[in-house]
Amino acid sequence: LDATSLLIPMMGFLPFNDSRVIGTIKATTERLMTNGLVHRYEGDDGLPGKEGTFVLCTFWLVETLALSGQVEKAEEIFTGLLKYISPLGLFAEEINPVSGEQLGNYPQAFSHIGLINSALYLGIAKGRKQMGPQPLGK
Repeated sequence: LDATSLLIPMMGFLPFNDSRVIGTIKATTERLMTNGLVHRYEGDDGLPGKEGTFVLCTFWLVETLALSGQVEKAEEIFTGLLKYISPLGLFAEEINPVSGEQLGNYPQAFSHIGLINSALYLGIAKGRKQMGPQPLGK
């Protein structure tokens, strides 16, 4: 299992309400999550050391949950992830799911793109009117 599977509906390959998308969300939350944070993939990759959870992957889960109608769960994960933001309001690439330490590249632009997109899609899922072009999934 790989967290990039969460992008399948975001890229328009399957609708958000497809049973395979719902199954992917369920598998991700059951097998890739630790303390509300998502690991990139499961299994040994042959590389030394152990990776933390990935901020961007966790935001992908938030987006996919929100746009599949599971808004309450998406908000819960989103709010939980915000507690790891640094005093400067920045995210690293990864977070140690046990200690909360930010790991990897800091600050990580992709993590912040995930933050912005997740906030946008949560708003859309809650029925807030958005300005500009239609976002993915709508």
